[in-house]
Amino acid sequence: MGSEAILFDLMAISIARPPWTKLGRRLESACRKALFEFDMLENVSKVAIALSGGKDSLSLLFLLKAISGHGFPELDIYAIHVDGEFSCGAGVEVSFLKAICQELEIPLIVQTSTQKKEGLECYRCSRERRRLIFDATKSVGADVVAFGHHRDDNAQTVLMNLLHKGEFAGNLPKLKMVDFGVTIIRPLIYIAEEDLRNFAKAHGFARISCQCPVGQRSKRKEVDALFGELEALYPNARANVANAGLQYGSDKARKK
Repeated sequence: MGSEAILFDLMAISIARPPWTKLGRRLESACRKALFEFDMLENVSKVAIALSGGKDSLSLLFLLKAISGHGFPELDIYAIHVDGEFSCGAGVEVSFLKAICQELEIPLIVQTSTQKKEGLECYRCSRERRRLIFDATKSVGADVVAFGHHRDDNAQTVLMNLLHKGEFAGNLPKLKMVDFGVTIIRPLIYIAEEDLRNFAKAHGFARISCQCPVGQRSKRKEVDALFGELEALYPNARANVANAGLQYGSDKARKK
């Protein structure tokens, strides 16, 4: 991408902030519900956000910034982006994310992935990416990191675990990673991907997508397509599977 195109992107981006449209209010309400029901911000003053630059993580960034200090304690928010030739943030200009974070007064930390095309594989890439994010989180004195996993991600995980391992478990809304000294939270766990897509379109950041050649043919993509077929018979398939995962998939998923 040339310098003129980058400049255009920086000028064209619309920062999503209140006052919201009807959709924005619904997304903030769902995010607040998750934060409250699963005690995601209990005794938390600093939180890092894993910012790939896609619609999900940018929506999370905008929503948490809007919520901070309004019904919840004011948070010190940090954004962490993993750059590299082959990462979930590949193809996203760091200058584009810097401009957004500067406008929101959120520090941006950039880590670099070492993944190459030879031997590129989702599991290995994900492990390295998480390690880089966790290290950056702890470097700013935080121990909570928010990921942009949404309702549909959770439904896919439930079905993949059930079919592949015979386990009924999805994405936990709040997960303490004891070995790494951080806690993962997922504030978008109640929000459908389609709502995030429409939110991104309304605010001008929907054009960014994952460029990973492996991710485009992953098992998760296949399960997403399977849900598309199921919804022809059962229109609420994703929502019902995701909800079942939260209700019955693990005792840890429910607020004590």
